[in-house]
Amino acid sequence: MAVRPVLLVHGGAGAWPLELAVDCSRGIRAALAAGWAVLDRGGSALDAAEAAVVSMEDDETFNAGRGSCLTSDGRVQMDALIVDGRTLEAGGVALTERLRNPIQAARLVLDHSPHVLLAGPEAEAFAVAHGQPLCSNEELITDRRRDTSAASRPLPADIGDTVGAVALDAAGNLAAATSTGGVAGKAPGRIGDSPLPGAGCAADNPAGAVSATGSGEHIMRLSLGAWALDRLRAGVPPQRAAELAISYLERRAGGSGGLILLDGEGRYGAARNTAAMPWGVRTSAGELVQELKGELA
Repeated sequence: MAVRPVLLVHGGAGAWPLELAVDCSRGIRAALAAGWAVLDRGGSALDAAEAAVVSMEDDETFNAGRGSCLTSDGRVQMDALIVDGRTLEAGGVALTERLRNPIQAARLVLDHSPHVLLAGPEAEAFAVAHGQPLCSNEELITDRRRDTSAASRPLPADIGDTVGAVALDAAGNLAAATSTGGVAGKAPGRIGDSPLPGAGCAADNPAGAVSATGSGEHIMRLSLGAWALDRLRAGVPPQRAAELAISYLERRAGGSGGLILLDGEGRYGAARNTAAMPWGVRTSAGELVQELKGELA
């Protein structure tokens, strides 16, 4: 029986300002279009998830790629991960400073390395050796992020904006991808949940695919992505599993965030306990985008 492809993306759970609502919705729609173009021509879930995340990395509205948050000493340091639900193979990079698209470097790790996670200059060198160009760190810094850093806003106000995608292709395979600039004002060298399989990102065909966003330290402590997939394995529907995972995050660890879930039947779920989490889904029946709402400050 043919499987109907599904693509689900998010732009990060956190305190989104209303002035970014239009740009955010546009960015979510562009990511859906990029990933769906892959699925619509019979491409893989892995390629679709990567394409969707690349689109958001290229959009400075989001905290990934250009437009990433700054560390306490004013640099961009980025993490990313991509996971193949068919094989469980994963590729991740952390602490990259000179790559426009960390998710592409993560894909290179998946495709060409026996390892799962590479970090820092060595991750960049690996990406260059496999054809990915470098940029300067300055090229990744936007005026908005400079202004945010200069204002010394409290960290919780900038938690989120991590981008992610989960996809189901016509062959019935699942994939997940995440990319992030981390938390504003983080210590140089800090690695969050996004590049860690089973924490901020996971995929396994018999269960589902997940991408999480929010307070990374709490998500890591709970291995929240794996926890959510365990609920799917137990037969819990994706929307209920997403809600349970966010409840667990808040109750057990005092964390804030959100996640998107997709199972092998194409059922999906999204939940958060933050002010907002822009997300969207594309199926053969059309597109749905959850936009930022007017009650946000």
